[in-house]
Amino acid sequence: MSLADRLDSVRRAAQPNSAEKEGRSGGPAAPERHRVLDPFASVKASVHQALLDSLGPQLYDPHLDQGELETRVRHTLQDVIDQEETPLSLADRTRIAQEVSDEILGHGPLEPLLRDSEISEIMVNGPESIYVERAGKIYPVETRFSSEAHLRRTIDKIVGRVGRRVDEASPLVDARLPDGSRVNAVIPPIALDGSMLTIRKFSTDPFTAKDLMAFGTFTPRVRDFLDAAVRGRRNIIISGGTGSGKTTLLNVVSSFIPEDERIVTIEDAAELQLHQEHVLRLESRPSNIEGKGAIPIRELVKNSLRMRPDRIVVGEIRDGAALDMLQAMNTGHDGSITTVHANSPRDSLSRLETLVLMAGVELPVRAIREQVAGAVDLVIQQARLKDGSRRIVAISEVAGMESDVITMQDIFTFNYSAGRDEQGRFRGSLVSTGLRPKFAEELHDLGIDFAPDLFIRGN
Repeated sequence: MSLADRLDSVRRAAQPNSAEKEGRSGGPAAPERHRVLDPFASVKASVHQALLDSLGPQLYDPHLDQGELETRVRHTLQDVIDQEETPLSLADRTRIAQEVSDEILGHGPLEPLLRDSEISEIMVNGPESIYVERAGKIYPVETRFSSEAHLRRTIDKIVGRVGRRVDEASPLVDARLPDGSRVNAVIPPIALDGSMLTIRKFSTDPFTAKDLMAFGTFTPRVRDFLDAAVRGRRNIIISGGTGSGKTTLLNVVSSFIPEDERIVTIEDAAELQLHQEHVLRLESRPSNIEGKGAIPIRELVKNSLRMRPDRIVVGEIRDGAALDMLQAMNTGHDGSITTVHANSPRDSLSRLETLVLMAGVELPVRAIREQVAGAVDLVIQQARLKDGSRRIVAISEVAGMESDVITMQDIFTFNYSAGRDEQGRFRGSLVSTGLRPKFAEELHDLGIDFAPDLFIRGN
């Protein structure tokens, strides 16, 4: 059978017949998940197997340089395709070579999505359903895995590279790609419709303060304010929802830390990309297959206090580590920065109280609030708005305690009243409330002064 005949038969097989188009009652059939058949699946499988037979153990040789391995794979791949009896056009040969190379050297059908710089997140909802996020909006893509087993192999390859595991006994896993992109995988029996994979991409060239100003995340005035607050060793909490850009903002804010300071970063999955010289990176570790050996964030925070840090930067506080972090902030480790999930600056302090209680230490609520009020200086609220943009919507100072209540004052707030443009994007930006932070005098004593017009209302 010729290639044209094979393609025609594949297309006919993909067309639904009249019985499939209509249900038994004569009405439309129930909607089914869209499936794309690859007419070159058998050719790719043949080329893939021939490549494995040709290179064999070289693909798994730990002493072989990655660059050299890639060169050998591509040369061998070209020879194998040249020997393929099926007539193929140059474009088809190139496509098959790229897809087989992606499968051997990378992450299969996800590789083109990982290479696309415009994609910020990849969401795999089973082998046949993949969505991506572009400019804050979610879109479906035609890319598919050939089967559930194919998707599982890709997940195992990702988590295995960072010493993590995922199986029926441990069906949830957080991992990362070599470039620092965050990965979360969920497999059956927890995932009912097939394994699910979420990849939060991070650029190899991390965003800078200049980039965030171009995106509208904050203004040059706010950038100067945050720079002064960091140099003045204020303790900062970055608050926001999932996907609001907290880690990106944490990376930028941490870049304001002076070069001559010793920084310890603590994360679940290493994502921060600081360019200062004296940075020590710590990453938590899950338990092994026997349920032992776990090293949580809390243990790393405790250990970091013995490492003579000038600054402690924690990727995210989500458990009893909040107590140790607050104590560090209150005992000489000024200038520490972390993130927390919350919907507003006020909610972030309430969440810190809840997380402290998770430490298992019986403390009265007032004592916890005094710890929070004494430790935290600034709360930066980040949000993903309805137009898909990620903006800072409030910067609030923790002013102290009045009776049993922590007092706060907004220094900058987002101007929603500016409305939207023709594309639906918010025109507003962060503007000053007219209130000057109480720590301004302390910073002045350190030789750090704010611009005279920085806190004029509406600026």
